[in-house]
Amino acid sequence: MAEQITLVATAAMGLESLVAREVKALGYEPETENGRVTFKAPISAIPRCNLWLRVADRVKLLVGEFEAKTFDELFEGTKALPWERFIPEDGKFPVTGKSVKSELYSVPDCQAIVKKAIVEKLKLKHGMANRMPENGALHKVEVSILKDKVSLTMDTSGAGLHKRGYRIGQGEAPLKETMAAALVMLTNWKPEAPFIDPFCGSGTIPIEAALIGQNIAPGFNRSFDSENWNWIRNKHWTDAFNEAEDLANYDQELHISGYDIDHKLVDIASENAIEAGLGDLITWKQMQVSDLTLQGEGGYIIGNPPYGERLADSERVQQIYRQLGDVTKGHPTWNVYILTAFSEFEEAYGKEATKKRKLFNGFIETNYYQYFGESE
Repeated sequence: MAEQITLVATAAMGLESLVAREVKALGYEPETENGRVTFKAPISAIPRCNLWLRVADRVKLLVGEFEAKTFDELFEGTKALPWERFIPEDGKFPVTGKSVKSELYSVPDCQAIVKKAIVEKLKLKHGMANRMPENGALHKVEVSILKDKVSLTMDTSGAGLHKRGYRIGQGEAPLKETMAAALVMLTNWKPEAPFIDPFCGSGTIPIEAALIGQNIAPGFNRSFDSENWNWIRNKHWTDAFNEAEDLANYDQELHISGYDIDHKLVDIASENAIEAGLGDLITWKQMQVSDLTLQGEGGYIIGNPPYGERLADSERVQQIYRQLGDVTKGHPTWNVYILTAFSEFEEAYGKEATKKRKLFNGFIETNYYQYFGESE
């Protein structure tokens, strides 16, 4: 097999540039499009990217791309691709799909045709007369058609990369781990600086900050579908895990705290941190925002507070934002970063943000309000 492959790291809208930065840091040259970052890399990049990408949703192998406006073109284009390089004769390969603004709009039909074309190609190459057994390792195939351009990919990750393996419990509306990591990475926080999340919920933002602070690979605690693929040498996985272990800085001192008004959530956050191997590194406490005290200079507050989507909650949420503004008023060197869908946040907080960034928390359009602290 040729050493170079094409990988696609998918990303939530607005986070593509962060994923591209991560890909570049791993030594690959990214090309950024809406919702995805594409790059050529050696096979060893599959383990490394799955282990290290904090903000990407998944890492997919791009098998091929072509134009198709008819089912015949879809069948022949799919069959022409080198599936036998990636799927063994006993490989299990379910096909999922999506189609946007294309002549071929029936997704079930597209899935069936792609499946049939792959089966034909594999039977031809593996010399099989009967149906494929599909009792081996999982190779999830996706057909994506946008304006008649077909992209065929295989999912190397399995469960989404936000599933780090440490979340034992969660609150009602948990922040995805990938988004929590993004919120930290969009700041200039360094591990030496104090870090507080006053609305910690099940602890995702402080836990992700601790992983970043000690340079721990976010995928270190979980498995991936492509670990079972026979064309990726075990050595690639061993080397990637060894690299992650060597680069982790477990001696890095951290000053991270997570507070929440709900003591049950604080308990869950503490359990999640222990599961992540960070039990002693983060301070958890039940506390309301008005009782928050800031010590030292140049600290960071990063939080995802309640949004007050229901009218009944709006007044309570405004009060929380006002209290946060009162707490931070006397600490001009502190940096404050708040993610909320509440459109009147700045008025309630009492100050216009230095910078705003539009982000999507799931399907909710939010703003990331950024207040830069004065230099000490």
